[in-house]
Amino acid sequence: MQHAHRTNKAYLVGGGIASLAAAAFLIRDAGFPAADITILEELPLSGGSLDGAGDHDHGYVTRGGRMLEEEAYTCLWDLLESVPTLTDPNLSVRQEIVDFNHRWPTHARARLVDADHGIVEAAHLGFDQRDRIELARLLALPESVIGARRIDEFFSEHFFATNFWAMWRTTFAFQNWHSAIELKRYFLRFLQEFPRIHTLAGVRRTRLNQYDSIVRPLLAWLGEQGVRVEHGVRVVDADFTQDASGRHCERLHLLRGGVPQTIEPRRNDLVLLTLGSMTADAGYGGDDTVPELVRDRRDGGWALWEAISRKAPDFGRPEVFNGNIGEAKWESFTLTMRSPALLKRIEEFSGNAPGTGALMTFKDSNWLLSVVVPHQPHFDGQAEGVFTLWGYSLFTETVGDHVPKRMSEATGLEILDELLGHLGFADIAEEVRATTTVTTVMMPYITSQFMRRAPHDRPDVIPVGSLNFAFLGQFVEIPEDVVFTVEYSVRGAMHAVYGLLGVDRPIPPVYHALSDPKVAFRALETAFTGVCPE
Repeated sequence: MQHAHRTNKAYLVGGGIASLAAAAFLIRDAGFPAADITILEELPLSGGSLDGAGDHDHGYVTRGGRMLEEEAYTCLWDLLESVPTLTDPNLSVRQEIVDFNHRWPTHARARLVDADHGIVEAAHLGFDQRDRIELARLLALPESVIGARRIDEFFSEHFFATNFWAMWRTTFAFQNWHSAIELKRYFLRFLQEFPRIHTLAGVRRTRLNQYDSIVRPLLAWLGEQGVRVEHGVRVVDADFTQDASGRHCERLHLLRGGVPQTIEPRRNDLVLLTLGSMTADAGYGGDDTVPELVRDRRDGGWALWEAISRKAPDFGRPEVFNGNIGEAKWESFTLTMRSPALLKRIEEFSGNAPGTGALMTFKDSNWLLSVVVPHQPHFDGQAEGVFTLWGYSLFTETVGDHVPKRMSEATGLEILDELLGHLGFADIAEEVRATTTVTTVMMPYITSQFMRRAPHDRPDVIPVGSLNFAFLGQFVEIPEDVVFTVEYSVRGAMHAVYGLLGVDRPIPPVYHALSDPKVAFRALETAFTGVCPE
């Protein structure tokens, strides 16, 4: 194992899961002194897109909900095996997740709901012969041939009307205009989910929201080791030099509390830069307000990547990802309920106790509305008698079925009305409205990582010739792996640390369902018959 005697300090730009994981790997696997690691974060909270905040008086909010996965998330599990929970120093976060999912296994009984409030027989995927041929063709084509083409260039209208697509697209948040390469990667990475896509039985969830269950324990562990986290620091640019030995990051330009400053890393210092942000410029709304769609780059989520991308052709092209808000945005909402009425009725309707149903999608809804009822409590300190629910819509610019407004123009309570209309719960609507606080979030870049791209639009984690810097996050290139996952950020962090410091420890391989004959057979049988096994 390469130890850190040849390095001095490490500067990690961004306080999201990629930087937090990188700090952990520096300490655990590279023997790097924790006191020499500094994380620079613009926001007052670390955790990046893995958030969870609020209280029972003002309302809770999570911008998104993460469905973790047993087979595919090898690097995340590797990390969390080393992080103790906040409540028991002898219990790892990984083991807590295993135990929780053993007690509360996911098995959705109402994955799809139709316009008549009926539970759809979702095990019937709806493929015809042409759908199967189109699916096989996409899987067979190399990424170099697929290029920057859209998903809807590879499939006919029939495929997009299937139960399979309604479930797949809402599980992973795909739009028909997104990158066909990303969809192919998802098919290969999650092929094991084909036979259980109707129940989401492969999903693993955390005991609380991911901020409380993953970020806080990780931050606490890093803090105990001696890692410094500085908030209120926006890194806006970096300078690089090249000589015969390679490329170095020699200067960081930042605003600390709004005051311009520089940091000048020495040649043996490490600099890990998080590029872009899927939750940049999120706008918030409430019961009677509408979240603003921010278009003018108010926070620093993209500033650093935009600045450095002009300096080297292999630093990627951020404009490919943040240049079309209309195709990258969607809106989510969190209900904070002071009555159990809605959760009880959903449990009666679906047959799922809170925390066991995963995603419920109203497949005929104009907004393509989906909700998740998590296990309660979902937030640390959540009061007895207070309950939460999270939901999102992929189509924010169509008029609702029950509210005559586009979702992007609807208040929180109007979004609640739309949900109650789809559930057919008019008899409890008054009580639910009177006892619920709704927090809405409009995210202009939430699926920006799925935008159509060419092979070099995302930079490598460690650019060619780099001696002291690497890139982190959802907008770097990791062959075969899939963006919009916690796993991607953690795997990238592992590549960065191990690659720059020569750590002699194998990176867990990307899971390939096709290399396991049993799993591959079940998946292909499901695709061929169009019916998920019970």
